Amino acid sequence: MNYGATLLPGGGVQFRVWAPNVRTLAVKLDGRTIPMAREGEDFQILVSDAQPGQNYSLLLDNDKERPDPVSRYQPQGVHGPSQIVDPNSFIWGDTAWKGLPLDQYILYELHTGTFTAQGKFRAIIDRIPYLKDLGVTAIELMPIAEFPGSRNWGYDGVDYYAPHSAYGGPDGLKELVNACHRAGLAVVLDVVYNHVGPEGNYLGDFGPYFTDNYRTPWGSAMNFDGPGSDGVRRFVIDNALYWLTEYHIDALRLDAIHGIYDFGALHILAELADRFHARAEALGRQAWLIAESDLNDVRVIQSRAIGGWGMDAQWHDEFHHTLVSYLTSPNRGFLTSFGTLADVQKVMTEGFVYDGVYSPWRRRRFGSSSKDMPGRQFVVFIQNHDQIANTCQGARLSQLVSIEQYKLAAVLLFMGDEFASPTPFLYFTSHLEESLGRAVTEGRKKEFADFASAEDFSDPQSSETFLKSKIDWHVLKEQPHREVLQLYRQLIALRKTWPCLANCRKDLTRIEVDETAKVVRMERSDAAGTRALLICNFAATDATTNISETPALRTSTANKGVIAARSAALYLSRHDFRSLASNVK
Repeated sequence: MNYGATLLPGGGVQFRVWAPNVRTLAVKLDGRTIPMAREGEDFQILVSDAQPGQNYSLLLDNDKERPDPVSRYQPQGVHGPSQIVDPNSFIWGDTAWKGLPLDQYILYELHTGTFTAQGKFRAIIDRIPYLKDLGVTAIELMPIAEFPGSRNWGYDGVDYYAPHSAYGGPDGLKELVNACHRAGLAVVLDVVYNHVGPEGNYLGDFGPYFTDNYRTPWGSAMNFDGPGSDGVRRFVIDNALYWLTEYHIDALRLDAIHGIYDFGALHILAELADRFHARAEALGRQAWLIAESDLNDVRVIQSRAIGGWGMDAQWHDEFHHTLVSYLTSPNRGFLTSFGTLADVQKVMTEGFVYDGVYSPWRRRRFGSSSKDMPGRQFVVFIQNHDQIANTCQGARLSQLVSIEQYKLAAVLLFMGDEFASPTPFLYFTSHLEESLGRAVTEGRKKEFADFASAEDFSDPQSSETFLKSKIDWHVLKEQPHREVLQLYRQLIALRKTWPCLANCRKDLTRIEVDETAKVVRMERSDAAGTRALLICNFAATDATTNISETPALRTSTANKGVIAARSAALYLSRHDFRSLASNVK
């Protein structure tokens, strides 16, 4: 960290700010106004008696008092002063932790404010034994950078470097990461580099952080390729390295990279990947970059050696779209472009469904082929925060289909999915500026009009919307929630036990679909000799199936069985299917 407030070994604090838009800059500390010296586009000053825990602000051109753009902590919110933080004061206990291989990640996405009644980083620690018992290997935190108020998804963050004060600030986040690592769990952090939230966003006062050359759906685009962009690129890359180094974060999930615009010779994501992976190697840790991308562009996850951007993996939205569309038969929005078992087959064996073919929703050809990319590079899910809140008005898939159909779809987790939680997950905010709050409410109504009627709409600014979204852990004592939780535990345990279920080898995966009978048959194998056969019956009536009808198994002894309506059978074997080692329904 070369910018912000840095404690020096010999005592005192070095304040350094990139502010090319500013004529004069001063630090306000303990009632004093201390002028800073200009050096090129930077301002800096050494304050010999400054101490950790002191609040400070920056005075721009003698008339604007602002937080530090690289503030480590905003104890009084986005409009208040920054606080000097000693990054070395926390005693870590995870020195033996080196991270996990990418193909061992079983992700559990959660929102800090609604995962527990307390809504704190420290409260999540109490749930670590539950998560370990469930079998997941990583938690993924929705964005935690300081945002206005105390209720927000986090994508309105404005202080990139400051863990949210309402969640417990820097020490609270470090305690959570430390506890996760000591329990063998990786921590993924969702970061937003495509825009900055509207309230408390003072970056433009300091420098050319934004550009009018491009627009995002969420506000001004970040300036990654225009005049003055070198400082913006450094600001973002430093932030990624900061989470990796100072907070021991294992992976970053980069929000909506299709809203990151850079037409320079070296794309910002490629530069970020180079620096991030080099830093992880220097630290002796395995760390990863996971992109959320609506581009279906294979360059995102191709290696830097062949001209790709070097992301290690990406969220695979089309997996969700194909499976959920098939189960719910939606007739609205982008989901109308999916909904056949052929799509399910393609998304599991190749990756992108739209890989250069015509998209009815986009009304053009879209995407590139990902069939040659390894399966470990695709993060699949049947639910996430966006899909629950945006396309279903807070309703989870388990509330849209029968429990038996939901079991068919069970793959990966957003908090509560593992026990078919009855609580919704809605979009919520707590903007302090009343006019902005009204604008967000009205904008939300228009943006998702295809998915919600006026009667179904929940006002994001209402505290009731936030409270309804909190997980209700008491239902774990009831059916069908206990039953679904047990299913998830069994499925995760099987994945960890059987190499054929965890090798991410698309080339060792074979799928047959019968659109008429509504049956999917998938065989997965492994070089070590283990095999799995999964048969899913999506029909409303029972089906008789013969496992020897699968092409790869034609030499095996015929085994017939009845698969109940909207259910599945999983057959596992150490060698072949002449002797079934396990049969889980």
